[in-house]
Amino acid sequence: MIHYHYKNSEILFAGINPHPGSFDRGIPFSNNKLFWYLLSRAGLIKEKIEDLKDDSKLRHIYKNRFNTVYKLGLINIIDRPTRNITLLKKGEEQQGKVKIEKIIKTQKPKVVCFIGKVSYEKYAGTKDFTFGWQNDIYQSKAFVMHAPLRGKAEVRIHELKKVVKASRKKWQEN
Repeated sequence: MIHYHYKNSEILFAGINPHPGSFDRGIPFSNNKLFWYLLSRAGLIKEKIEDLKDDSKLRHIYKNRFNTVYKLGLINIIDRPTRNITLLKKGEEQQGKVKIEKIIKTQKPKVVCFIGKVSYEKYAGTKDFTFGWQNDIYQSKAFVMHAPLRGKAEVRIHELKKVVKASRKKWQEN
């Protein structure tokens, strides 16, 4: 089971649901670790790739640095692990949407970054949007990034850098 860290985060990442391997390890995105590598390459975390590859070191980074040092948060819309999103049931996201709304409203992250198009589709209840910036959610900017597994890493790194830039700009405004 994964314990999600999101309190006092400047950037809240919202995924769709965990992979069974990540769920069993208790570390989000630990099944293939590409998301972690992207965070490092985009400068959101300052951790060695070798440390991100090691489950025990990654667990320590996630539990002790991800939220408190880097001010990042992570939550999934659906907590049930599946090997792929086609195994999710229609309407299963309803409880998660309410949970995320409450987190955004009370924690007020500067940016909410939805990881992959499906996570935003499930949150917003629509397919009528494109990657990139969306309408704000309460006081938080909203961004939809490409899923970590498909396509060139440079696209995702560029997207993550946009998210960081927006969170810093919003921080300066407050």
